[in-house]
Amino acid sequence: MRILSCLVVAHNLWLVLLALLVGIAGSWVTFRLFRQAQARQGRQRAGWVLLASQAAGSSIWCMHFIAVVAYDAGAAFTFDPAWTMVSLFVAVTGCAYGFWIALSNRFRAAPEMGGAVVGLAISAMHYSGMLAFRIDGLIEWQAGYILLSVAFAVFFGVLTLRQAVRPFVRESGYLVVGLFVLAVVSLHFTGMAAFAVTPIAAGGESISAALAAFAVVGVGMLVVGSGVISYLLDEQASQETLRRLEHLALHDALTGLANRPRALAHLDGAFAQADKSGEKVAVIGIDLDRFKEINDVYGHKAGDDVLVTISGRLADLLREGEFVARIGGDEFMAVKRFSDHASLDSFLVRLDAALSMPLSVAGSALPSTASIGVAIYPDDGADREMLICHADMAMYQSKHDLSRRISFYEQAMERATLERFALAQDLGRALDLGQFTLHYQVQKSVASGDIVGYEALLRWNHPLQGSISPAVFIPIAEETGHILAIGEWVLRTACAEAATWDAPHKVAVNLSPVQVINADIPGLLRAVLVETGLSPKRLDLEITESTFIADKAKALRVLRQVKALGVSLSIDDFGVGYSSFDTLRSFPFDKIKIDGCFTRDADRSSEARAILRSVLALGRSLGIPVLAEGVETADQLARLRAEGCAEAQGYHLGKPMPMERARPIAMRAG
Repeated sequence: MRILSCLVVAHNLWLVLLALLVGIAGSWVTFRLFRQAQARQGRQRAGWVLLASQAAGSSIWCMHFIAVVAYDAGAAFTFDPAWTMVSLFVAVTGCAYGFWIALSNRFRAAPEMGGAVVGLAISAMHYSGMLAFRIDGLIEWQAGYILLSVAFAVFFGVLTLRQAVRPFVRESGYLVVGLFVLAVVSLHFTGMAAFAVTPIAAGGESISAALAAFAVVGVGMLVVGSGVISYLLDEQASQETLRRLEHLALHDALTGLANRPRALAHLDGAFAQADKSGEKVAVIGIDLDRFKEINDVYGHKAGDDVLVTISGRLADLLREGEFVARIGGDEFMAVKRFSDHASLDSFLVRLDAALSMPLSVAGSALPSTASIGVAIYPDDGADREMLICHADMAMYQSKHDLSRRISFYEQAMERATLERFALAQDLGRALDLGQFTLHYQVQKSVASGDIVGYEALLRWNHPLQGSISPAVFIPIAEETGHILAIGEWVLRTACAEAATWDAPHKVAVNLSPVQVINADIPGLLRAVLVETGLSPKRLDLEITESTFIADKAKALRVLRQVKALGVSLSIDDFGVGYSSFDTLRSFPFDKIKIDGCFTRDADRSSEARAILRSVLALGRSLGIPVLAEGVETADQLARLRAEGCAEAQGYHLGKPMPMERARPIAMRAG
């Protein structure tokens, strides 16, 4: 009753309410800052603890002095400045020490110990602040109430820090604020009940209660305000950092497009929205054609520039319901929600147009194309992984079928993929099972008709599918790496069989670019020539221009070592690549083999005839004989003779034959 009487009768309740509001606001700021300290370590934690303790200490100090000003002592009173500042210092340092202990984790009761220290700091602030109280009168203290006030402060301080660090009531941020305010309020009014004043002089000058109260509020709010500003600045910086991290996590660093994780999340959202609206979703796989050649010929910086340029074009064409992402390397994914097929067709046309615009690379204008595959949700699959897989299948169909750049998924593609996988498995066992044989196609002098050599051609006799074309299994062998063992077998077998011929004709063997880059071709050649006894002058190795794409420097080094052995080198399928003349300039080949498409089309295409004549003229100017492939008619042979071609091969001169049938021809020619 004494405490309640002190509160209701001896205090100005409006100023008490003001003190309470200041305490609530200050406590809210204090524990916002305290949470920041919890999330930090080391010096950063120390900084946030200091800010939280300044907010806490100034709040306690404000509540105390506003409440003291609200007290009706019955006589004039003032405050001693020194003790007033001491009380503020005690509050801030005591709270700082208590907060630091509570966050230390050095022992299990650390929060409770820190709360007890904060309770003692509140008590020390109150009673040092009362020493600043100056009044004309006799002051009496009752020890029982003093001890009770300290006990209240410590008790509620312990509950406050326990709730703040290791909550006993979950999801209750307001509880910690209430407990802290209660620690201050219970201490103050119990402590004021222990305080009694007997005035001994009337009159005297006293400060204005309202003015003093608001002055205290102003000082306290300046301190609390600094904490609020620090908190807000940190929150803004944290949010900006979070946004940057989210952007980095969901966007490609080079192009700024969405990356694979964001694309997958977008697909999930698009599927869910399509289910609600009854729309469909097109998942579109995009792969740039011949991008690796740009990287290898012009450098990775040029390749990066191409990716940035194409990404910018794709981003610019997007409309509502459309999405594009770079999912790795030169692969992109586009997504389109649509209700009618015409809108999808329009999007695909815009995509193809953007991907087909010429590119400026190192000052040169290069053509740009891409292979596009489309799978439709829910028609072609019910989940994103299946649809992405089906879009990739359609995209690879576009890449292999040069007649179209955009392919829609069909079930037959999946069967083709499975068949290709099974073929790759069988290919790995074919060599051990003896399923490979060599056929030989004759090469003749155009002028005399004499045999000048034979080209060794690999054949695969599959136990179930019969004879499989090299155009089908050689790319698979190169992708899987089986070409290394198969190529070695071809070289060894061709040299061994040619060594048995009675006529010293040359034997031509094709080398894969994979062999040139990944195998020790010079070492293999030395071993095979010694083993078979074949003269190096009788061996002609044929390579394509793509040999120089992967690693031009290494390819040139290997070919020079091969030529040093006395083996001749021919460039095969000449004329189909845009770097043909650069290739001839880089290495002195012994023979140029012009691709059969120019020979076959020369009768009906003026462009083919022009290219044929140009290559023949180039060979003459460089002193390199030219062999024309694909001679199928007497007219074609006559044209080559008239144009001055040195050698030829094709069905008109002789079909590829097994060793048993080719050997008698070689013997008769001899």
